Amino acid sequence: MLDTTSLAAIRLSVELALATTLTLLVLGTPLAWWLARGRTRWRVPVRALVALPLVLPPSVLGFYLLVAMGPNGPLGAATRALGWGTLAFTFWGLLIGSIVYSLPFVVQPLINAFEAIGERPLEAAATLRAGPLDAFWHVALPLARPGYVTGAVMGFAHTLGEFGVVLMIGGNIPGETRVISVQIYDHVEALEYTQAHWLAGGMLAFSFLVLLALHMLQSRKEVA
Repeated sequence: MLDTTSLAAIRLSVELALATTLTLLVLGTPLAWWLARGRTRWRVPVRALVALPLVLPPSVLGFYLLVAMGPNGPLGAATRALGWGTLAFTFWGLLIGSIVYSLPFVVQPLINAFEAIGERPLEAAATLRAGPLDAFWHVALPLARPGYVTGAVMGFAHTLGEFGVVLMIGGNIPGETRVISVQIYDHVEALEYTQAHWLAGGMLAFSFLVLLALHMLQSRKEVA
């Protein structure tokens, strides 16, 4: 069975995944809309920047985020000036790192959903005297619902399984920054394979169910 440290790691991981997913859905919506519908020359490099965490090693991303959050980094200097201290090795630091690392897993499905809408629904809304904001809220968002479901599920699952970035930024502080992946690593280091199996097996089952649900959702969409 799971011990108290494993349960604490699960609780912290779920809280981090929920906060990351909700933040990315809010911040990622205008970004994805602009990337899907914008015509500026900056769209292509920004889109590449958003996708960068997909190919960048987590240790590299974590290292630069750690430097940025440190006392001599720009983010660390700003938070110290505000009296917040540095964000490294705190939950808020983990949240920032998770937002950056999971960004493409939420934004890319939203981009695809907005691109799939096409021009006709928005043009039809315009003929009915709907303004751009009205058309976005009442036409684009409902049509992009599958993209939001996919982005939310992928963002949550990806954040839940993070290791390299969270270890670089948060270290291994019980109850503060020790997430599931780090807890598994600790159990393996201590040769506590039974505990490691419980956590790793749970993550394996969760990941399979997430992918199964997404494939079933996609199949129903194609049939419809």
